Amino acid sequence: MARLSKKVEALEGSPTVAISDMARRMKEDGVDIINLGGGDPDFPTPEHIVTAAFDAIRSGYTHYVASEGIPLFREAIAEKFLNENDIAYSPEEILVTSSGKLALFIALQALLNEGDEAIVIEPAWVSYAPLIELVGATPVSAALSPRDDFLLTREVLERACSPKTSLVIVNSPNNPTGRVLSSDEMNILREFAADRDLWVVSDEIYEKILYGGARHISIASLEGMRERTVTINGMSKSHAMTGWRLGYTGAPAKIHAQLLKVQQQILTCAPAFVQMAGVAALRGGRECVDAMVREYDERRKKIAGMLDGIDCVRCPEPEGAFYFFPEIDYKGMDSFELTKFLLEQAHVAVTPGQVFSSGAVKNVRMTYATSMRNLEQAAQRIAAALK
Repeated sequence: MARLSKKVEALEGSPTVAISDMARRMKEDGVDIINLGGGDPDFPTPEHIVTAAFDAIRSGYTHYVASEGIPLFREAIAEKFLNENDIAYSPEEILVTSSGKLALFIALQALLNEGDEAIVIEPAWVSYAPLIELVGATPVSAALSPRDDFLLTREVLERACSPKTSLVIVNSPNNPTGRVLSSDEMNILREFAADRDLWVVSDEIYEKILYGGARHISIASLEGMRERTVTINGMSKSHAMTGWRLGYTGAPAKIHAQLLKVQQQILTCAPAFVQMAGVAALRGGRECVDAMVREYDERRKKIAGMLDGIDCVRCPEPEGAFYFFPEIDYKGMDSFELTKFLLEQAHVAVTPGQVFSSGAVKNVRMTYATSMRNLEQAAQRIAAALK
């Protein structure tokens, strides 16, 4: 019998999707589950973006367009990079693709060779390591510690580095911790990448979701980093557009040419009318984004306080994104046992911390991209179960 791909057979399914599927099945069976396992904003896509998509469809934006993306959208992205991130990419250095996840895969495909190693700064989104494996490279964890609030140090990066290391992935604001890397931490990463001559892939999908004066820094804006960085972004989280599947990359011309070749073979182009919706998102003002962030901030402060008030829970307030990553010290349970316990006893679905980092043994991830009512009920149920 013909053989299947060993790389794909070795891959694990997405644990975050598995948790959501399990919660969905329990709900279908009549169990009152509060699902805090996902990462989908609970707001509708802003109306001006939806209107732009319908207008584009009626205007004939339903056919192939340039593989790089519609010029108008690439111009808007280049303006955004310059004005908001202090990175001077030309429209010819922008690639529009279908989702930030696909943008990440394309970047890894273009930058990594078979047998290379890629450093993943953990805790990290669960798809980074599998995507590295899919392109034939090896993910290596640079695990930050919950004991010092996941501070990035040169020592952690050096321990993960070897002669085979070619690339490092950074994600700030971070999923799952909500941490935002400081300028000192970004400079540590900058110096490390330059000294070791590494590519950097910077996932900035949560950049607009910031609290309490936290400031996002794009690493490509730092001295010497533009030429070795691929910046990945999109409007999924900031504009509640997860289902639109729209992302983009910014990269110097040398790298961009390789990204484009991959895109041409696996996608051709992102849907034209969705790109026109992207233009409306980037040029339609920040009011809708700011309104969502204000609501996230209210949830963040109130629910973090409720969770932190439980005897066995330590829950610092996140600086960005929309996840709590509390540490729960309960009856010696690890994060997998805690997840099962909370689902069965509190009827609250969370994600085990160990799927984001082997060091997050007692952490779980909980989204607050859901209503305040759901969050308050979930916190009360968790408190009752942990008593």
